[in-house]
Amino acid sequence: MAAVHHRYATVDGHRLFYREAGPADAPVLLLLHGFPTSSHMFRHLIPLLADEYHVIAPDHLGFGLSDAPSADTFDYTFDALTALTAGLLESVGVERYAMYVQDYGAPIGWRLALNTPTAITAIITQNGNGYDAGFVESFWKTVWAYQSAPTAPETENAVRQFFTLEATRWQYLTGVADQTLVDPEAWYHDYSLLSRPGNDDIQLALFRDYATNSPLYPRLHEYFRAGGVPLLAVWGRGDEIFGPAGAEAFAADLPSADIHLLDGGHFLLESALHEVTMLIRQFLARCLQGV
Repeated sequence: MAAVHHRYATVDGHRLFYREAGPADAPVLLLLHGFPTSSHMFRHLIPLLADEYHVIAPDHLGFGLSDAPSADTFDYTFDALTALTAGLLESVGVERYAMYVQDYGAPIGWRLALNTPTAITAIITQNGNGYDAGFVESFWKTVWAYQSAPTAPETENAVRQFFTLEATRWQYLTGVADQTLVDPEAWYHDYSLLSRPGNDDIQLALFRDYATNSPLYPRLHEYFRAGGVPLLAVWGRGDEIFGPAGAEAFAADLPSADIHLLDGGHFLLESALHEVTMLIRQFLARCLQGV
């Protein structure tokens, strides 16, 4: 099994942590995590892909082991996180890559693709939304209310419930038929980092800025139609944040999209790792021949 290296790079004065594995001359696969986790969510996937691919999985600024400057000193937006990711890729010499996006990783990945379309060789989206159809209202209505009235104590307090241990556990277990498959250390790990002093303000800033993502979708859909990028949507059907409609929607602009709804939830790799790995390997073998 391939060795996984744990590295740091400084980009625009910020120290970013990333995991890296696989042959340096192999096709690159960039793994972009979501909220409230980090590259830790890919800890089991990376060794299973690194025999054939050069895998890079960064922690976004404010997450995991990357720097977390206060929200008073850094403007946490998805544009800013995208710029740092692009800077990391430049610093390690990556110009073309496939990407795996999940949750927050999706709007970062979409911006990377829209900024440099020719860089993207393929896309894997695992509960990473690109269409309004995927938003599950029972979850998102709390976020939308906060975005509409960010200074109202009641809307902020409602969103802050997402920063609790119980909410983190809920993200991992909801939709998973056999919950004993999910390692509790995963949600305790995420919660411990989420609970660092000042991290709540970082997360509030990103919840507010999430309102900038849906307006990008028409440009994203045009990118899909114009370039026909190979896309695999592998989705936990029990996710109550981004529902199955979010996976099925990709077929509207990419009729050849490879779409799979699997038993599982938001963090599908925790309970369906080997099934997802098989689908990824089959997909990349088809679409990266000669890359």
